[in-house]
Amino acid sequence: MPELPEVETVRRGLEEHIVGQRIVGVKALHPRAMNPKSIAELDAITGAKILKISRRGKFLWFELDRPESLVAHLGMSGQFLINPENSAHTRALFTLSGARKNKVQELHFNDQRTFGWVSVETLNDGVPSSATKIALDPFDKNFDQKAVVANIKRRNVKIKTAILNQNIISGIGNIYADESLWLARVHPESIASNLSTKTISTIIDCAKEVMAKAIEVGGTSFDDLYINVNGESGYFDISLDAYGREDEPCGRCGKLIKRITFANRSSHFCPKCQTLVQPKSRL
Repeated sequence: MPELPEVETVRRGLEEHIVGQRIVGVKALHPRAMNPKSIAELDAITGAKILKISRRGKFLWFELDRPESLVAHLGMSGQFLINPENSAHTRALFTLSGARKNKVQELHFNDQRTFGWVSVETLNDGVPSSATKIALDPFDKNFDQKAVVANIKRRNVKIKTAILNQNIISGIGNIYADESLWLARVHPESIASNLSTKTISTIIDCAKEVMAKAIEVGGTSFDDLYINVNGESGYFDISLDAYGREDEPCGRCGKLIKRITFANRSSHFCPKCQTLVQPKSRL
C-alpha cells in the first residue's frame, strides 16, 4: 500500500505536470472508483482549473478554482498516470487542457485492486471532509510532536500499533513503521506506555528521517502497483534495513532479521538491536 513517501512523490509529480491546467473532460469508468460519500458525480468538476495539489498523510486532493475539490486515496494500488501506454486498469479518466504547446493531456486514475477511490468534496479550512479526522503527519508545518508523543505515551498498546494509527500520526504504514523502529532500536511489540517520552520522540524523528530519504528516491516499489505519474518506480526498497529482510543479516549487528505476524500483516525487526521494553517494576 502506498504510504506517505509514495503519496508525496505522486503529489509532487502532479504538481509539476498539471497545476494550472483545466479539466475539460471527466469519465468514471468503474463503479468502485468513486467514494460513496462523494457529494457529487465526478463530472461535476468539468471546467475547473487545477490550482494546487495538497496532501495529508495518505490523502491527496486537487484544489480547484471553485468550492469543490477532487480528493483521492490510492488504497493498495492506486496510481495517477499521465498519458500512459497501458490503460487496462483505468478507473477514472480526466482530460486536461492548458499544457505547454496547448497539448491536451489525459490523466488516468488506475487501480488494479480497486481499493482506492476519488471523490468530489468541499474543503473545510483547506482540508477535504474525508481527511478532517486524520491526524497531521510529521511533515506538516503545524505538526505538534510534543503533543503526539504525549498521546502515544498514554496508550497501553504496542508501539507499532500506535504509530500506525492514522488518528494519532498519519502517513506511516507497515514498511516505514518497521524501518523507523529499526532505526530507533525499539522492538515493535514494546508497549507504548512503557517507553520514555524521549524514546517515543526519537521514533518520530526516525520516521521523519526514513520517510524523507524515501521521498528523495521516489518512494518504495516492489512491483508495478506503485509508480509515479510518469510511470517510474521508486528505489527506496534497495535501502530497506528491516522490512522484507527476513533471515537476512542486520546491517548493524549481523543478527538475522526476524519476521512475526502483526495485526494480520508482517512485522520485521532485529532481535538483538531492538530489545523488548518491559514495564518498570512497581516494587
